[in-house]
Amino acid sequence: MPNPSVAPISAEPPVLYDPPELTRENWDRAGARLLAKLIGEFSYEEILRPLPDGRDDARLPGRHPYTLTVPSDGESDGGGLVRFHARRGAYGSWQVEPDGIEWVADPSAAGDETAASRAREPFTDPLAFLLRTKHLLDLDGTTLGHLIRELSVTLAADTRLDHSALTAPQLADLGYAELEGHQTGHPWIVLNKGRLGFSATDTARWAPEARRNTSLPWLAVHSSLATYRGAAGLETADSLYSRELDAPTRQLFAEHLRARGLDPAAYLYLPVHPWQWDDIVLPLFAQSIATNAIVPLPTDGDLRLPQQSIRTFLNTTHPERHTVKLPLSVLNTLVWRGLPTERTLAAPAVTTWMLGLRDSDPFLKDECGIILLGEVASVTVRHPQYDGLDEVPYQYKELLGAIWREPVTRQLASGECARTLASLLHVDPHGRSFTAELVTRSGLEARTWLRRLFAALLPPLLRFLYRYGTVFSPHGENAIVVFDDQDVPVRLAVKDFVDDVNVSAEPLPEHDSMPRDVRDVLLTESPAFLTQFIHSGLFVGVFRYLAPLCDEQLGVPEAEFWSMVRAEILRHHARFPELKERYEMFDLLTPRIERLCLNRNRLHLDGYRDRSHRPHAAVHGTVANPLHQP
Repeated sequence: MPNPSVAPISAEPPVLYDPPELTRENWDRAGARLLAKLIGEFSYEEILRPLPDGRDDARLPGRHPYTLTVPSDGESDGGGLVRFHARRGAYGSWQVEPDGIEWVADPSAAGDETAASRAREPFTDPLAFLLRTKHLLDLDGTTLGHLIRELSVTLAADTRLDHSALTAPQLADLGYAELEGHQTGHPWIVLNKGRLGFSATDTARWAPEARRNTSLPWLAVHSSLATYRGAAGLETADSLYSRELDAPTRQLFAEHLRARGLDPAAYLYLPVHPWQWDDIVLPLFAQSIATNAIVPLPTDGDLRLPQQSIRTFLNTTHPERHTVKLPLSVLNTLVWRGLPTERTLAAPAVTTWMLGLRDSDPFLKDECGIILLGEVASVTVRHPQYDGLDEVPYQYKELLGAIWREPVTRQLASGECARTLASLLHVDPHGRSFTAELVTRSGLEARTWLRRLFAALLPPLLRFLYRYGTVFSPHGENAIVVFDDQDVPVRLAVKDFVDDVNVSAEPLPEHDSMPRDVRDVLLTESPAFLTQFIHSGLFVGVFRYLAPLCDEQLGVPEAEFWSMVRAEILRHHARFPELKERYEMFDLLTPRIERLCLNRNRLHLDGYRDRSHRPHAAVHGTVANPLHQP
């Protein structure tokens, strides 16, 4: 007899997901851009070493011809040349022109223009490039296999963005949450949308470029596994839930627990990413679910929109409610996107300390008006087996929890709007940059607008560095520019403290107020390396791309751009002469800096191997600092 307690499995015919954006035109256009980025960033990190080839082309002013020799692999590929045009910039960077990349299959014909014209062909395929250069890139088979997958998935995501791209004027009219779904990802990391673990349907449902509002289910977790921490005003879990959940929802959650004979007072509530529940929590916490230590709950009904970080959701139903950051066990860019247990636990304490520094400093609070988007509450969920095992891969210690962060919209004055710094690098399908659009709307001359931008971004970052020996990682996603009602930059907002705040390893008197739990969780670096967070996060990671855009579209030469950045730093030095020793300790104007490499890590350092702790950027040689001389 059939078991009546087992539900029958339906026999519905499968429906294949057929993405409309995957057309040849979209694929080739996005492929050419991604290939140009790959060549440029791999050359910047000296994974590739192109050479000038002596040709000249008046059609591409400011861009010079280069050749990359690809030796034969001795097997199926006879080798060849890759020819392209590129612009060299600050920090030794390369901006490769997507149009005009060529593959010359017969290197012997390169000196004979007639023969070369027969041997060469347009080259727009980054996957073909990866295969042809696998030995030049010194890739092992395992790394190559995963790289092909990440590169293909990244390119598919780029075609989706192309398929629905808006013009710069249209983007300028969007709100903060909506604009996030139009960003193209990390400008430096080539494989910036690999998302290993997601299927194509998962990507269409959960990726930021899907721009899909969704409701999140919640969990009740017994206090034997879950721990709550909250900043001032949110010291108890009930104080958080009273703001985040309406009374009927809280009552519904309690009734779900009572229906199982459980005491609601013994449980903490937190949202869970539906993908994480299905792929990670349900299989790996099965014992806890079986014993009612974890109980699934309905959604709270609010719609939320994923941000660029993919695991962070903005509440679009109630924008005044907190942004929520959830673990998502997919490998994207350098790391698995979970939530480290000890950092989640310490997040509110880190926020409290950072807010204390700001609020006791009139320059930061009143003159700069810097907004610190505090991680004000957290629920940490311990895994019964994995937690405490130092030797297991770190991804298994970041499985379940939640962090609530203050939303930027609640911090804005009347007439202000906010946009991530990353948005300033965006270029629309017609070649117009988002920055150029904002400058035009502001009515200001381009140099004046840029000075306003630097005056909004740099002083608070410099104050935290010099006065408190503390740095954020002000990359394009974490740094948020606040604009007035004329689209003029006026101040800075920063987020992601517990993951990206670092402090000086050399003790400073200003650190005496740091609580032990904060000291234990914040990463420390030597003073000489602490400046790298501003260099690599802001100057290399954002301004390295913004400067040539401003040269081409605003008429501000790149050398002048960097002189303006230097002038803002020196203006800050003159404002606080009493910190002269700190300017020497944290020297942003040194002649050379170490070259941090974000792509080398994947290709050569860590690859795709499991490790017990999160990886860091690789260091390879040094580069000239454009801020050293005016």
